Amino acid sequence: MIKILKFAKKQWYIMIAIILLLFIQANCELALPEYTSNIVDVGIQYGGIERPIPEVIREDSLNHLFLFMNEKERSLIENYYLKLEKNKLSQEEYKEYLSKYPDLKDETLYVLSYSKLGNSKNEKNKTLDKLSNTLVPAEILMTMLTSNEKEAIAMQKQIFQSMNLPYNKNADLFQIISQLPKEAIISIQDGIKEKMGDMSDMLGESIAITFVQNEYKTVGINLDEFQMNYLKTTGIKMLGLALLGMVIAILVGYLASKLAAKVSRDLRNKVFKKVISFSNKEINDFSTSSLITRCTNDIQQVQQVTVLLFRMVAYAPIMGIGGIIKVLKTNTSMAWIIAVAVGVILCLVIVLMSVAMPKFKKMQSLLDRLNLVSREILTGIPVIRAFSREKHEEQRFDTASKNLMKTQLFTNRAMALMMPTMMFVMNGITVLIIWVGANGIDLGELQVGDMMAFITYTMQIVMSFLMITMVSVMLPRAAVAANRIDEVLNSDIIIKDEEHPLSLPETIKGEIKFNHVHFRYPNADEDALSDISFTAKPGEVTAIIGSTGCGKSTLVQLIPRLYDVSEGSITLDGNDIRSISLSNLREKIGYVPQKGILFSGTIDSNLRFGAPNASKQQIEEAASIAQAEEFINTKPERYQTPIAQGGTNVSGGQKQRLAIARAIAKNPSIYIFDDSFSALDYKTDIALRKALNEKVSDATVLIVAQRISTIIHADKIIVLDEGKITGIGTHEELLKSNEIYQQIAISQLSQEELEKGKEAH
Repeated sequence: MIKILKFAKKQWYIMIAIILLLFIQANCELALPEYTSNIVDVGIQYGGIERPIPEVIREDSLNHLFLFMNEKERSLIENYYLKLEKNKLSQEEYKEYLSKYPDLKDETLYVLSYSKLGNSKNEKNKTLDKLSNTLVPAEILMTMLTSNEKEAIAMQKQIFQSMNLPYNKNADLFQIISQLPKEAIISIQDGIKEKMGDMSDMLGESIAITFVQNEYKTVGINLDEFQMNYLKTTGIKMLGLALLGMVIAILVGYLASKLAAKVSRDLRNKVFKKVISFSNKEINDFSTSSLITRCTNDIQQVQQVTVLLFRMVAYAPIMGIGGIIKVLKTNTSMAWIIAVAVGVILCLVIVLMSVAMPKFKKMQSLLDRLNLVSREILTGIPVIRAFSREKHEEQRFDTASKNLMKTQLFTNRAMALMMPTMMFVMNGITVLIIWVGANGIDLGELQVGDMMAFITYTMQIVMSFLMITMVSVMLPRAAVAANRIDEVLNSDIIIKDEEHPLSLPETIKGEIKFNHVHFRYPNADEDALSDISFTAKPGEVTAIIGSTGCGKSTLVQLIPRLYDVSEGSITLDGNDIRSISLSNLREKIGYVPQKGILFSGTIDSNLRFGAPNASKQQIEEAASIAQAEEFINTKPERYQTPIAQGGTNVSGGQKQRLAIARAIAKNPSIYIFDDSFSALDYKTDIALRKALNEKVSDATVLIVAQRISTIIHADKIIVLDEGKITGIGTHEELLKSNEIYQQIAISQLSQEELEKGKEAH
């Protein structure tokens, strides 16, 4: 995961934006259960009254409450309630209050002054808690003294009896109590509290809210309308939070996808740029099929997991921690259920990971193997058919495919098992919460809404762990992919520019000089080339000939630095080619490889590969010199004729001619033809070389050839044998003095041609 974040560090601003949005989204979702609880407990059960603090209370009712308060408590209440007297109000103010409280009549009211509660929300809540703690005991006592319930009437009779008075249900009990000394009132309070016994705080608050409801009803407040207003307001707030959460979720999804797309784009560019700079050694070390997998499938894995990281993995802990905090605030007596749930899930995850993790790590190597086999079979179909090996190759592909399939099936089954198991855990937790919560509701220690909120918060916590678990199954595979990408990006390149490379001038002579060059392939035991020294001058054709495997192609590949020399040096116009920037060096060279390679596009786009700004006339001239114009003109679309990938829709000879034309169109100072005339017939070969000699008369030309007829007129012929130079000279000179060249000539030329060569010498 750290490597994936490292890949995404350039897009840090998107990551920060996503994290901030996730916090907002989590707050929205975590607030919804609390609103649901309020709708059930406050909106339905308490008729929309949130606290046992009346917003308006008659003077008589307040005085009755004062009977059960000390001076300090009474002072606190009086400080936050504003007294409204009819004779001190204007007619408009009186009408306004009358519209709110139609049963007001001539009574004096006390209205809660919200302006005195405090400026901040936290300060207001603290003040309201103080008022609640002061009012609730008095409201409970007052309700018990005025209620028609059996227990309340029994208490009222006991009070009359304690005062040696006959019970009179119509008597004003509060007027009687008010005439008693303070000690007697305290005694009555203690007696009532003792009778109330172990009443829970929640039940006490419920009785206090009943007092507030009765008070509101007395002053004329429509309780049904009051309740509906609360439900509507809370419902609108919930809808707003849900919509905000939805918008943020969409925005986070968009940003996460954008981030992942940018990361994968940058990775593809980096990997491609790095692979382009690889020498043949690095490409062989990784293998072509593995590099393709790393550039496609591995980067896709990283892209997918990047989305999940910022959409789910980052969100899960925010939701989980937030849910735990909310649960602890809701009801700590059931917090142990969360611990049980998390413990079960962690055990499940540990077992799952220990079983599935090794398989995920193995999957990428199996995919590499499948790609390798597929690539070999598809590129070698003609050979496979020619040797009738279809069944064998089918079996080889089937084995690689089945190995991957078995691993994928195992991991998919593990994933499939995880989901129902998690759902079983979640549903089991829900049943456990309802079982324990129902008992708390029965004892008056828990409200229905609180239990509903607890269930929701618990599910949010469990879902957070579930999300992490689901992603954790994918993370190992993505981690392997990220490591494989990192291997490519951090691999050392053998052939690279110096810190301050030399830039060649626009026009160069093009003299190539080999100075005691040795070359050995990586991990090889012997040199492929030993003590190679010669000079290829501009205006001359330097040919290289020798038996198969003697190092001809290796020698010319050292010039454009497809490989670097092991010892000695190669200079261009006196400058060591290792001191020249690679791009600058290769700009001066027109290289035609042994195997002609064409790219998908058109004939024109292929010929312009090395000279994108070449004119139409230059392209046509290059095609004419390479003897390619002959078959190009037979095509209906001529230079716009499509070329398939690898040039599979043209013959071998046509492919070679187009590759030669591509090098000519570049108009370089140095031409390297690595056995590039082998697929041409004798007539075309002669015509091409004749036209080419006129075109490249000032350039340095190096030709690797198997046929003596191709190089018979070269200015200098170098004979290689087992990586060493055995002779340098013209055709006639070598025919006279070099035994290896003589053997090649005898195998290829007629007696008459041999005699002519000797006579010419």
